[in-house]
Amino acid sequence: MRRWILPAVLVVIGVVGIAGILIYDRGAKNEIESQLYIPKQEHVTPEIQLLQRYVRIDTTNPPGKEMPGAQFLASQLEKNGVKAEIIESAPGRASVYARLKGRRGGEGLLLLNHIDVVPAVPRQWRFPPFGGNIALNQLWGRGSLDMKSIALCELDAFLAVARAHRPLERDLVFLAVADEERGGKLGTAWLLEHRPDIFEGVRYTINEGGVTETKQEKLTYFGIEVGTKLSVRMRISAPSREQLSRVRLALEPYIGPRDPERILPEVREFLHDIAPYRIEIRALLDDIVRTERAGKFWLLPQGYKELMQNVVWVSGVRMNNGRATMDVNLYNLPDEDPDRRIAWLRSKIAPFGATIDEVISKDAPAPLSSTRTPLYALIAREVRNEYGNVGIGTEILAAWTNDSRYLRSRGIMCYGMWPFPVDYYQALGIHGIDERIRIDWYMDGIALSRRLIAAYAFEPLG
Repeated sequence: MRRWILPAVLVVIGVVGIAGILIYDRGAKNEIESQLYIPKQEHVTPEIQLLQRYVRIDTTNPPGKEMPGAQFLASQLEKNGVKAEIIESAPGRASVYARLKGRRGGEGLLLLNHIDVVPAVPRQWRFPPFGGNIALNQLWGRGSLDMKSIALCELDAFLAVARAHRPLERDLVFLAVADEERGGKLGTAWLLEHRPDIFEGVRYTINEGGVTETKQEKLTYFGIEVGTKLSVRMRISAPSREQLSRVRLALEPYIGPRDPERILPEVREFLHDIAPYRIEIRALLDDIVRTERAGKFWLLPQGYKELMQNVVWVSGVRMNNGRATMDVNLYNLPDEDPDRRIAWLRSKIAPFGATIDEVISKDAPAPLSSTRTPLYALIAREVRNEYGNVGIGTEILAAWTNDSRYLRSRGIMCYGMWPFPVDYYQALGIHGIDERIRIDWYMDGIALSRRLIAAYAFEPLG
């Protein structure tokens, strides 16, 4: 439990802030509950049957035996005349690579996805998590959203280009990787180190990470992820529980800082993009620099504030071999130097006799991807061709990350997207219970992916 000792004036301010958040939450709740779902008649296509087959392959990580999933994907490529390579980073830890060559160098598009899924407890689910059941016009199963459906949208579009038997303007690369759900050390990170040829000539990547917002069965906002917060995970210790408890209290102000660290241009753009869809706080988001200068930054919900802050997360204190230990995560801005942050933490904990025992993981700086590229413009064009005049903008993830961070740090532009709509209730299933995808919306994603990938492969573009 957090302990705050605040002057009375801050208490009053806090009450006002809470009231504002409650108003915002009420508006969001009303918006969500307007999404009455009346299932349509199910139409099970070959594409949906293929997704059923993929979801039924248990690729839970841990333990992360992705080989059966890799073999499934490789077989789809091979039966369509595309050479596929299965690459093992460790026994059973498999990724799949295929490439279609284009005439232009240095403009390749990587279609990135991961094979592994997070664990599921069957007794908690309405249907077996690896059953691929279809009910209420939805396909239920672990990975149906994160991210086997996106993978098969990418694969379908990739194979459609291959079957066209036309010269490509640009390379297309299909890459399904292992170990994303546990940090990517045996997947994307391993491939970058041991198989750099896979990424030669790649300028852009399409991956997971986007968002879609719906209202009354219609897509209203299509968010294209251009970056994420990055993290440094550490284990710290002190001679006694009391000392480490004091460390924890000393770090409390940095768990939810009041003021922004920096406002990156891309963050300002994102908040401006999303502002029209956040009625209660639209004026605050529309021009975040103006909001900050007016002293109103603290009125923002924490999820938005964290996009402009370096944030600390700490675990509880525990004893280990006579020393008190605690895990600390530093969630850093995308361009932040992680070593500077480690040095900052060391300076904060040293006065209490605490030390950093281990740096468990450390993300390198990964600049946010530009929206002023031919691919971003093409995505926006094809989204409107598929879904009409919907809002299109960016998305920056404050609490989650993905394998795009490895590529952005090497200068590759990465865009995260769900090609199909996902509503609020479906989104709750990601890393949760009863993960599922609407099969009619999935087919919309198939159609969008086919047009988008074909356009990038064949059109001259600017």
